[in-house]
This record gives sequence, C-alpha cells and structure tokens, in this order.
Amino acid sequence: MWGERFHMKRWVQKLVEQLNFTSSEEPGKRKKQVDLSEDRATLLYLIDVYSKHLVDIENHPVRKVRETFDEFARELVDPKSKADPEKMLFRLRQFFSGYRVDEYTYVRKTFEDFKGILWDFVEQLADDSRFQDVADKDVHSSMKELKEAVESESIDILRTKSREFIDSYVEYTSKRDERRTKRMSNIKKNLDSVKKKLIEADRSMRTDHLTGALNRKSFDENVKQHVTLFEVAKTDVTLCILDIDFFKKINDTYGHDVGDFILKECVRLLTESFGNAETDFVARIGGEEFAVILQEHSVAKAVARAEAAFIRIRNEVFVHDNNKIRFTISMGLAQLQSGETADQWIKRADSALYTSKNSGRNKWTVAEATPSSQKAA
Repeated sequence: MWGERFHMKRWVQKLVEQLNFTSSEEPGKRKKQVDLSEDRATLLYLIDVYSKHLVDIENHPVRKVRETFDEFARELVDPKSKADPEKMLFRLRQFFSGYRVDEYTYVRKTFEDFKGILWDFVEQLADDSRFQDVADKDVHSSMKELKEAVESESIDILRTKSREFIDSYVEYTSKRDERRTKRMSNIKKNLDSVKKKLIEADRSMRTDHLTGALNRKSFDENVKQHVTLFEVAKTDVTLCILDIDFFKKINDTYGHDVGDFILKECVRLLTESFGNAETDFVARIGGEEFAVILQEHSVAKAVARAEAAFIRIRNEVFVHDNNKIRFTISMGLAQLQSGETADQWIKRADSALYTSKNSGRNKWTVAEATPSSQKAA
C-alpha cells in the first residue's frame, strides 16, 4: 500500500479480509492467504486507490461507484470466481470509461461556471475603464473650451463657458462617484461569489461526501504538514488509524443503507471523542477505515483518549429502522519520531492496527518504536 512489496502484500491481504474472502473471521484462527498475480494485484490496487478519491457526480453517486468497484475487486480476488477474465476486464473498461466521461463533464461544468464569474468580473472592469476614458475626454474638451473663453476676453462667453464647465464637471464627478460605488458593490458581490465557489470546491475536494469527515487527500496532506512542523517544533503528535470490526457482516446482515448509517455514526462519535476544531483531525481514509491525528499528544495521552472513545463506542446502541446495532473498532497508535517520514509514520500506525485485528479485535495497539529512534533515545 505504501510502495514496498511487503506492505503491498499486507495491503492485498487486508483488502481480501474486507471483501470477506478469508477462511475464517473468528478471533485466534489463522486466515487463509490469497495469492494474486502481479497484474491482478496491481489492478486491484488501482481500483482501491481510485475508489478513495471519487467525486460525487449526479449520475454516479460515490456509494454506488464504490459498490461497483467492490464487485470488480471480488471477481479479481475470489479464487472460486468463474467469471471470464477478458469479459470482466471489458466490463471494467466500459464502466470506467463511462464514469470518466461523466467525471470530466462535471469538472468541466464546474470550471465553466467559475470561469463565467471571472469573465463577468473582467468585463465589468473593462467597461468601467472605457467609461473613464470617455469621461476624461469630455472633461478635457470642456476645459479646453473654458481656456479659449478666458483668452477671448469676452465676459459673456466666459460666463457661458464657465457655467457649462461647472455643470459638466459636477455631472462628471457625480457619475464617477455613482459608478465607483456601483463598481465596488459589484466587485464585492463577484468576489464573494468567487470566494464561495472556491471554498465549496475546496471543501468538496477535501471532504468525504457520505460521512462529512475529511477525506484521504486531506489526510495525506495533513500528515506531511505534521512531519514538517515536527522537525521544527518537536511537539508531540500521535496518529491513530482504526477501522470498524466486521463491517462486512453489518452490510450483509442489514444492507448498505444501515452500513452507511453506521459509518456516519462512527464519524460522529470519533469527532465528539477526538475532535477539536483548532487542533485535532478526523478523516475517513478507506471504506470503513478512519484516521485521527492528535496534536500535542504523546502516545500515553492519546491512549487515554482512545480508551474513553472505545468505552463509549462499545456501550452505544445504534437504532436504524427498528434495528438495534452495536459495533466495535480496532486501532493502531503511533507517536511521530524524529527523522521519520510520513510514509513510515503511517506504516507503523497501520501495522499496529493490523496487530489489533489479528489478536482479537475490539482493542488498540501502540506501534513499536523504530530501531533508529530507540538508539537516539
């Protein structure tokens, strides 16, 4: 998952577990490993990555697209599948091509809307500039006539031209001030509209459409920022990666609507347990996988908050369409170490999560320190 062969194998196995192609989900029992060709593993990886960065399009809601990608992933992974590989790949190409066309159309329309706002803004400025040029010429002409009246030494002509100049100049300044007020009002209106569009586009790019949590893109950027800041400030920061235990069973038992409801409720509880608008960070980084970044938290302090969140989630009963549902989570925690890269930090937290899942679930595990950091300590 992070580019190394060993971690790719672990990622494949993890995805296989999510798709429920393991010999057993009972705690303590060894899971059957699924061997995939490099071509299939690569295609599976591309599907998984793309599904984490989907755009919510009218004809292709994110949830429906993910369900379709999951179906293709199952056909790639399931050793018992009798699907013709060539036909499956043809269907995948057809679906992906159709989705990409709609995605491009959506992005293009958004771009054209944004471009239209900017174009109106530029046209307004150009129109104001043209008005100013004409007005300046009129004032210049009136001043020239007044100068000629002064040189003529005729009191009648001077009186007439003076009155005309004063009237024209008052009209000029009045129109100029009126247009300036109108221009500033329209500029503010257009800038507010552009700002709103930019904020909406940025929020759309950074937010998971189903749960309202931040998405994988935001997570990746935030992790890199924390690594950079840590090298300067050396302030403790801990990463928690977690997922919902046996989420596949919830979907299979109650349906995807209930599954979506549980994902939203999980985000709500995580936000209430960990969320702090100024410092902490909650993101959905996969199907039922989430991440929490706790600033100014040693791993010991993070564990205390994690334990409180675990207790709350274990005790919560979720009601949807007369169904009473409980769920638990598994978590891996890793405190950022000096000299550690973003990928290494994520990998340690992910490995700790993997340990929690393989040793019974419904628990948290603290990642081991790397040898380099142990020597430094």
